[in-house]
Amino acid sequence: MISIKCIAIDDEPPALDQIKKYILNVPYLQLLEIFDNAIDAMAYLKENSVDLIFLDIQMEHLSGIQFLKLLKEQPRIILTTAYDSYALEAFDLEVDDYLLKPISFERFLQATEKIYKRLSGEKLSSNDQSSTVTDNREYFFIKTEFRIQRVDFKDILYIEGLKEYLIIQTPSGKIFTLQSFNEMLEQLPASNFIRVHKSYIVALNRIDSIRKNKILIGEKYVPIGATFKEQFLEIINQ
Repeated sequence: MISIKCIAIDDEPPALDQIKKYILNVPYLQLLEIFDNAIDAMAYLKENSVDLIFLDIQMEHLSGIQFLKLLKEQPRIILTTAYDSYALEAFDLEVDDYLLKPISFERFLQATEKIYKRLSGEKLSSNDQSSTVTDNREYFFIKTEFRIQRVDFKDILYIEGLKEYLIIQTPSGKIFTLQSFNEMLEQLPASNFIRVHKSYIVALNRIDSIRKNKILIGEKYVPIGATFKEQFLEIINQ
């Protein structure tokens, strides 16, 4: 059985207490923390990783929707709210489920079971299948602002992080996507792509030269971060 690390955010004490009680009654849910506001939760997530967030929508200072838009790397999200008017906007933000208050334990369990199955499947795929599948394919699809676009691995020079966007640089231009670095690395062949800086992934076969702490790809100098330098040089030396 996998363990799902979760937090709950709700500015109504009775609702937060109910969610806490429900979580503690599900064996595979591991409650890390509860918050009565989204600002404290945002600070917590800067230092801690979670698998799942139970998130209220209508809160003072920072709403659940605003909170989601500020997240750089979004875990699984289950929204909890007394209003159904946010459903369309919520699913545009790719949440996993939308629970209307008052929430029954049966409905709560239905939502968490869905998350459990998805995370179990992802773990199995990651351990046994994904690296093989990725290495065999020559392309992948990414969601851009207006369309889903095919990108050939051979065309990628490097990938740069810019605020909430990733920029895939190819000889023909830039492709923007809202994916995180971790999501991107899961799709790229590990044999040719490596993260060399908190803001950069490079294609090894596109490197022209390496000088001190910089990589030259075409006319672009990509910095090598101290955290990533040892692993990068190890691979290059091999």
